[in-house]
Amino acid sequence: MITGVTLLALLAIGAPVAFAIALGIVAYISTGTFGIDLLPQRIFAGMDSFTILAIPLFVLAGELMNASGITSRVINLANALVGHAKAGLAQVNIWSSVIFAGLSGSAVADTSAIGRIFIPSMEKEGYPRDFAAALTAASSVIGPIIPPSIPVIIYALITTNVSVPALFLAGIVPGVLLAIALSVYVRFFVKNHAKPRERMNMGEKLKAIWNGLIPLFMPVFVIGSILAGIVTPTEAASFAVFYALVVGLFVFRELKPGDLPAIFAGAMRDSSSILIIMATVAAANWFMTFAGIPQTVSKFVLGYVDSPVTFLILINLMLLAVGLVLEGIAAMLVLVPIL
Repeated sequence: MITGVTLLALLAIGAPVAFAIALGIVAYISTGTFGIDLLPQRIFAGMDSFTILAIPLFVLAGELMNASGITSRVINLANALVGHAKAGLAQVNIWSSVIFAGLSGSAVADTSAIGRIFIPSMEKEGYPRDFAAALTAASSVIGPIIPPSIPVIIYALITTNVSVPALFLAGIVPGVLLAIALSVYVRFFVKNHAKPRERMNMGEKLKAIWNGLIPLFMPVFVIGSILAGIVTPTEAASFAVFYALVVGLFVFRELKPGDLPAIFAGAMRDSSSILIIMATVAAANWFMTFAGIPQTVSKFVLGYVDSPVTFLILINLMLLAVGLVLEGIAAMLVLVPIL
Protein backbone atom coordinates (compact mmCIF):
# COMPACT_ATOMS: atom_id res chain seq x y z
CA MET A 1 0.00 0.00 0.00
CA ILE A 2 2.74 2.46 0.96
CA THR A 3 4.47 1.83 -2.37
CA GLY A 4 1.33 2.53 -4.38
CA VAL A 5 0.50 5.69 -2.43
CA THR A 6 4.07 6.98 -2.84
CA LEU A 7 4.08 6.23 -6.57
CA LEU A 8 0.69 7.88 -7.22
CA ALA A 9 1.57 10.92 -5.11
CA LEU A 10 4.84 11.48 -6.97
CA LEU A 11 3.18 11.04 -10.37
CA ALA A 12 0.42 13.45 -9.32
CA ILE A 13 2.94 16.22 -8.59
CA GLY A 14 4.67 15.65 -11.91
CA ALA A 15 7.77 13.76 -10.78
CA PRO A 16 9.64 11.89 -13.55
CA VAL A 17 8.27 8.36 -13.90
CA ALA A 18 11.62 6.65 -13.29
CA PHE A 19 12.22 8.56 -10.04
CA ALA A 20 8.63 8.01 -8.91
CA ILE A 21 9.01 4.25 -9.37
CA ALA A 22 12.43 4.17 -7.70
CA LEU A 23 11.19 6.13 -4.68
CA GLY A 24 8.14 3.87 -4.50
CA ILE A 25 10.51 0.89 -4.25
CA VAL A 26 12.50 2.71 -1.56
CA ALA A 27 9.25 3.22 0.37
CA TYR A 28 8.59 -0.53 0.12
CA ILE A 29 12.13 -1.38 1.21
CA SER A 30 11.77 0.96 4.19
CA THR A 31 9.26 -1.49 5.69
CA GLY A 32 12.25 -3.71 6.47
CA THR A 33 11.57 -6.57 4.07
CA PHE A 34 14.78 -6.03 2.07
CA GLY A 35 18.03 -4.14 2.34
CA ILE A 36 18.48 -0.98 0.29
CA ASP A 37 21.48 -2.55 -1.44
CA LEU A 38 19.10 -4.84 -3.33
CA LEU A 39 17.63 -1.94 -5.34
CA PRO A 40 20.72 -1.15 -7.49
CA GLN A 41 21.29 -4.89 -7.93
CA ARG A 42 17.82 -5.40 -9.38
CA ILE A 43 18.12 -2.27 -11.56
CA PHE A 44 21.33 -3.51 -13.16
CA ALA A 45 19.96 -7.05 -13.46
CA GLY A 46 16.93 -5.71 -15.31
CA MET A 47 19.16 -4.09 -17.92
CA ASP A 48 21.37 -7.14 -18.41
CA SER A 49 19.95 -8.11 -21.80
CA PHE A 50 21.52 -8.08 -25.26
CA THR A 51 18.13 -7.32 -26.84
CA ILE A 52 17.91 -4.00 -24.97
CA LEU A 53 20.67 -2.67 -27.23
CA ALA A 54 18.15 -2.69 -30.08
CA ILE A 55 16.28 0.23 -28.51
CA PRO A 56 19.04 2.91 -28.65
CA LEU A 57 20.18 1.57 -32.03
CA PHE A 58 16.71 1.86 -33.59
CA VAL A 59 16.33 5.33 -32.07
CA LEU A 60 19.68 6.34 -33.57
CA ALA A 61 18.73 4.87 -36.96
CA GLY A 62 15.53 6.91 -36.94
CA GLU A 63 17.41 10.11 -36.07
CA LEU A 64 19.92 9.49 -38.87
CA MET A 65 17.19 8.82 -41.42
CA ASN A 66 15.35 11.99 -40.39
CA ALA A 67 18.52 14.04 -40.88
CA SER A 68 19.13 12.43 -44.29
CA GLY A 69 16.22 14.12 -46.04
CA ILE A 70 14.11 11.01 -45.93
CA THR A 71 10.89 12.81 -44.97
CA SER A 72 10.52 14.63 -48.29
CA ARG A 73 11.28 11.43 -50.22
CA VAL A 74 8.71 9.43 -48.25
CA ILE A 75 6.11 12.12 -48.92
CA ASN A 76 6.94 12.16 -52.63
CA LEU A 77 6.61 8.36 -52.73
CA ALA A 78 3.20 8.47 -51.05
CA ASN A 79 2.18 11.32 -53.35
CA ALA A 80 3.15 9.26 -56.40
CA LEU A 81 1.07 6.32 -55.16
CA VAL A 82 -2.09 7.94 -53.73
CA GLY A 83 -1.79 11.70 -54.29
CA HIS A 84 -4.17 11.63 -57.27
CA ALA A 85 -6.97 10.03 -55.22
CA LYS A 86 -9.93 11.89 -53.75
CA ALA A 87 -8.81 14.12 -50.85
CA GLY A 88 -5.33 13.37 -52.14
CA LEU A 89 -3.29 15.43 -49.67
CA ALA A 90 -5.04 13.81 -46.71
CA GLN A 91 -4.41 10.39 -48.27
CA VAL A 92 -0.74 11.27 -48.72
CA ASN A 93 -0.61 12.28 -45.05
CA ILE A 94 -1.93 8.88 -43.96
CA TRP A 95 0.25 6.72 -46.18
CA SER A 96 3.34 8.81 -45.50
CA SER A 97 2.84 7.89 -41.85
CA VAL A 98 2.58 4.21 -42.80
CA ILE A 99 5.84 4.36 -44.74
CA PHE A 100 7.58 6.48 -42.12
CA ALA A 101 6.41 4.08 -39.40
CA GLY A 102 8.66 1.38 -40.81
CA LEU A 103 11.62 3.74 -40.56
CA SER A 104 11.18 5.33 -37.14
CA GLY A 105 8.92 2.97 -35.15
CA SER A 106 7.87 5.95 -33.04
CA ALA A 107 4.65 7.97 -33.02
CA VAL A 108 6.45 11.06 -31.73
CA ALA A 109 9.04 10.94 -34.52
CA ASP A 110 6.27 10.35 -37.05
CA THR A 111 4.23 13.33 -35.84
CA SER A 112 7.17 15.73 -35.71
CA ALA A 113 8.49 14.76 -39.14
CA ILE A 114 5.17 14.52 -40.99
CA GLY A 115 3.13 17.11 -39.10
CA ARG A 116 5.36 20.12 -39.67
CA ILE A 117 5.02 19.59 -43.43
CA PHE A 118 1.43 18.42 -43.83
CA ILE A 119 -0.48 20.60 -41.38
CA PRO A 120 0.45 23.91 -43.12
CA SER A 121 0.06 22.31 -46.57
CA MET A 122 -3.41 20.97 -45.77
CA GLU A 123 -4.43 24.38 -44.45
CA LYS A 124 -3.43 25.96 -47.77
CA GLU A 125 -5.68 23.50 -49.62
CA GLY A 126 -8.66 24.44 -47.46
CA TYR A 127 -8.62 21.75 -44.79
CA PRO A 128 -9.45 23.02 -41.28
CA ARG A 129 -6.34 23.23 -39.13
CA ASP A 130 -7.89 21.11 -36.38
CA PHE A 131 -8.73 18.37 -38.90
CA ALA A 132 -5.20 18.42 -40.32
CA ALA A 133 -3.68 18.16 -36.85
CA ALA A 134 -6.10 15.42 -35.77
CA LEU A 135 -5.49 13.38 -38.93
CA THR A 136 -1.72 13.66 -38.49
CA ALA A 137 -1.96 12.59 -34.84
CA ALA A 138 -4.30 9.69 -35.69
CA SER A 139 -2.13 8.41 -38.53
CA SER A 140 1.03 8.70 -36.42
CA VAL A 141 -0.41 6.07 -34.06
CA ILE A 142 0.44 3.58 -36.81
CA GLY A 143 4.13 4.14 -35.99
CA PRO A 144 4.27 1.94 -32.87
CA ILE A 145 2.22 -0.80 -34.58
CA ILE A 146 4.03 -1.43 -37.87
CA PRO A 147 7.48 -2.99 -37.37
CA PRO A 148 10.21 -2.28 -36.56
CA SER A 149 8.53 -0.85 -33.47
CA ILE A 150 10.32 0.35 -30.34
CA PRO A 151 7.28 -0.18 -28.04
CA VAL A 152 6.96 -3.75 -29.33
CA ILE A 153 10.59 -4.50 -28.42
CA ILE A 154 10.05 -2.98 -24.98
CA TYR A 155 6.90 -5.06 -24.46
CA ALA A 156 8.77 -8.24 -25.38
CA LEU A 157 11.51 -7.37 -22.89
CA ILE A 158 9.01 -6.75 -20.09
CA THR A 159 6.99 -9.91 -20.57
CA THR A 160 10.01 -12.14 -21.42
CA ASN A 161 7.75 -14.95 -22.69
CA VAL A 162 6.96 -13.58 -26.17
CA SER A 163 9.25 -13.26 -29.16
CA VAL A 164 10.02 -10.01 -30.96
CA PRO A 165 9.57 -11.59 -34.44
CA ALA A 166 6.11 -12.86 -33.51
CA LEU A 167 5.08 -9.43 -32.26
CA PHE A 168 6.50 -7.77 -35.39
CA LEU A 169 4.49 -10.13 -37.58
CA ALA A 170 1.35 -9.51 -35.55
CA GLY A 171 1.60 -5.74 -36.02
CA ILE A 172 1.66 -5.58 -39.82
CA VAL A 173 -2.01 -6.38 -40.55
CA PRO A 174 -3.53 -4.15 -37.79
CA GLY A 175 -1.32 -1.25 -38.89
CA VAL A 176 -2.35 -1.55 -42.54
CA LEU A 177 -6.03 -1.99 -41.60
CA LEU A 178 -5.86 1.15 -39.47
CA ALA A 179 -4.42 3.09 -42.42
CA ILE A 180 -7.12 1.73 -44.75
CA ALA A 181 -9.84 2.71 -42.27
CA LEU A 182 -8.47 6.26 -42.08
CA SER A 183 -8.30 6.42 -45.89
CA VAL A 184 -11.92 5.28 -46.23
CA TYR A 185 -13.02 7.88 -43.69
CA VAL A 186 -11.12 10.63 -45.50
CA ARG A 187 -12.51 9.59 -48.89
CA PHE A 188 -16.18 9.62 -47.89
CA PHE A 189 -16.35 12.29 -45.18
CA VAL A 190 -14.07 15.05 -46.44
CA LYS A 191 -16.01 15.96 -49.58
CA ASN A 192 -15.74 19.72 -49.08
CA HIS A 193 -11.94 19.62 -49.10
CA ALA A 194 -11.34 17.04 -51.81
CA LYS A 195 -9.77 19.46 -54.25
CA PRO A 196 -8.33 17.91 -57.41
CA ARG A 197 -4.54 17.77 -57.38
CA GLU A 198 -2.17 17.92 -60.29
CA ARG A 199 -1.07 14.44 -61.33
CA MET A 200 2.60 13.56 -61.53
CA ASN A 201 3.83 12.62 -64.97
CA MET A 202 5.36 9.19 -65.43
CA GLY A 203 8.93 10.47 -65.14
CA GLU A 204 8.20 12.25 -61.84
CA LYS A 205 6.44 9.15 -60.51
CA LEU A 206 9.34 6.85 -61.36
CA LYS A 207 11.83 9.24 -59.77
CA ALA A 208 9.73 9.56 -56.61
CA ILE A 209 9.31 5.78 -56.36
CA TRP A 210 13.03 5.14 -56.87
CA ASN A 211 14.06 7.74 -54.27
CA GLY A 212 11.46 6.31 -51.88
CA LEU A 213 12.51 2.69 -52.35
CA ILE A 214 16.09 3.40 -51.24
CA PRO A 215 15.15 4.17 -47.60
CA LEU A 216 12.40 1.53 -47.65
CA PHE A 217 14.98 -1.21 -48.14
CA MET A 218 16.03 -0.73 -44.53
CA PRO A 219 12.74 -1.73 -42.82
CA VAL A 220 12.16 -4.48 -45.40
CA PHE A 221 15.54 -6.03 -44.60
CA VAL A 222 15.15 -5.51 -40.85
CA ILE A 223 11.69 -7.08 -40.66
CA GLY A 224 12.43 -9.84 -43.17
CA SER A 225 15.72 -10.89 -41.59
CA ILE A 226 14.23 -10.94 -38.09
CA LEU A 227 11.15 -12.93 -39.15
CA ALA A 228 13.37 -15.37 -41.07
CA GLY A 229 15.50 -15.90 -37.98
CA ILE A 230 18.67 -14.77 -39.76
CA VAL A 231 19.52 -12.02 -37.28
CA THR A 232 18.45 -10.91 -33.82
CA PRO A 233 16.63 -7.59 -33.30
CA THR A 234 19.85 -6.04 -31.98
CA GLU A 235 21.85 -7.16 -35.01
CA ALA A 236 19.11 -5.85 -37.31
CA ALA A 237 19.17 -2.53 -35.48
CA SER A 238 22.95 -2.33 -35.99
CA PHE A 239 22.44 -2.83 -39.72
CA ALA A 240 19.76 -0.11 -39.69
CA VAL A 241 22.24 2.38 -38.20
CA PHE A 242 24.92 1.42 -40.74
CA TYR A 243 22.46 1.66 -43.64
CA ALA A 244 21.16 5.04 -42.46
CA LEU A 245 24.72 6.38 -42.28
CA VAL A 246 25.59 5.14 -45.78
CA VAL A 247 22.37 6.50 -47.30
CA GLY A 248 22.67 9.86 -45.57
CA LEU A 249 26.39 10.43 -46.21
CA PHE A 250 26.96 8.85 -49.62
CA VAL A 251 23.62 8.34 -51.42
CA PHE A 252 21.43 11.35 -50.59
CA ARG A 253 24.43 13.37 -49.32
CA GLU A 254 22.23 15.50 -47.08
CA LEU A 255 23.83 14.20 -43.89
CA LYS A 256 27.10 15.92 -43.01
CA PRO A 257 29.79 14.59 -40.63
CA GLY A 258 29.37 17.76 -38.60
CA ASP A 259 25.72 16.85 -37.96
CA LEU A 260 26.58 13.55 -36.28
CA PRO A 261 27.44 14.82 -32.75
CA ALA A 262 24.05 16.52 -32.40
CA ILE A 263 22.28 13.46 -33.83
CA PHE A 264 24.09 11.11 -31.45
CA ALA A 265 23.31 13.41 -28.52
CA GLY A 266 19.62 13.52 -29.44
CA ALA A 267 19.44 9.74 -29.81
CA MET A 268 21.25 9.31 -26.49
CA ARG A 269 18.82 11.66 -24.76
CA ASP A 270 15.74 9.92 -26.18
CA SER A 271 17.12 6.44 -25.46
CA SER A 272 18.15 7.24 -21.90
CA SER A 273 14.66 8.55 -21.10
CA ILE A 274 13.30 5.12 -22.09
CA LEU A 275 16.03 2.97 -20.58
CA ILE A 276 16.00 4.60 -17.15
CA ILE A 277 12.28 3.86 -16.88
CA MET A 278 12.88 0.29 -18.04
CA ALA A 279 15.58 -0.16 -15.40
CA THR A 280 13.40 1.00 -12.52
CA VAL A 281 10.37 -0.92 -13.82
CA ALA A 282 12.48 -4.10 -13.99
CA ALA A 283 13.38 -3.64 -10.33
CA ALA A 284 9.78 -2.85 -9.40
CA ASN A 285 8.59 -5.93 -11.29
CA TRP A 286 10.90 -8.14 -9.23
CA PHE A 287 9.69 -6.67 -5.94
CA MET A 288 6.02 -6.89 -6.99
CA THR A 289 6.45 -10.52 -8.02
CA PHE A 290 8.04 -11.30 -4.66
CA ALA A 291 5.14 -9.60 -2.90
CA GLY A 292 2.57 -11.45 -5.04
CA ILE A 293 0.97 -8.28 -6.39
CA PRO A 294 0.35 -9.53 -9.98
CA GLN A 295 -1.34 -12.65 -8.64
CA THR A 296 -3.50 -10.58 -6.28
CA VAL A 297 -4.56 -8.23 -9.07
CA SER A 298 -5.29 -11.19 -11.35
CA LYS A 299 -7.52 -12.88 -8.76
CA PHE A 300 -9.35 -9.62 -8.08
CA VAL A 301 -10.04 -8.92 -11.76
CA LEU A 302 -11.03 -12.50 -12.60
CA GLY A 303 -13.41 -12.46 -9.66
CA TYR A 304 -15.48 -9.77 -11.37
CA VAL A 305 -14.75 -10.38 -15.07
CA ASP A 306 -15.58 -13.72 -16.68
CA SER A 307 -15.47 -12.70 -20.36
CA PRO A 308 -12.21 -12.31 -22.33
CA VAL A 309 -13.78 -9.48 -24.35
CA THR A 310 -14.79 -7.63 -21.19
CA PHE A 311 -11.29 -8.13 -19.81
CA LEU A 312 -9.71 -6.64 -22.95
CA ILE A 313 -12.11 -3.68 -22.85
CA LEU A 314 -11.23 -3.13 -19.19
CA ILE A 315 -7.51 -3.15 -19.97
CA ASN A 316 -7.98 -0.69 -22.84
CA LEU A 317 -9.98 1.67 -20.63
CA MET A 318 -7.28 1.43 -17.98
CA LEU A 319 -4.54 2.17 -20.52
CA LEU A 320 -6.59 5.08 -21.86
CA ALA A 321 -6.97 6.56 -18.38
CA VAL A 322 -3.29 6.14 -17.51
CA GLY A 323 -2.31 7.45 -20.94
CA LEU A 324 -3.96 10.78 -20.09
CA VAL A 325 -1.22 11.51 -17.56
CA LEU A 326 1.69 9.34 -18.76
CA GLU A 327 3.43 9.01 -22.12
CA GLY A 328 2.57 5.77 -23.93
CA ILE A 329 5.80 3.88 -23.27
CA ALA A 330 5.82 4.94 -19.61
CA ALA A 331 2.20 3.80 -19.19
CA MET A 332 3.02 0.45 -20.78
CA LEU A 333 6.06 -0.05 -18.58
CA VAL A 334 4.07 0.69 -15.43
CA LEU A 335 0.98 -1.41 -16.22
CA VAL A 336 2.26 -4.45 -18.14
CA PRO A 337 4.07 -6.06 -15.16
CA ILE A 338 0.87 -5.79 -13.10
CA LEU A 339 -1.56 -6.92 -15.81
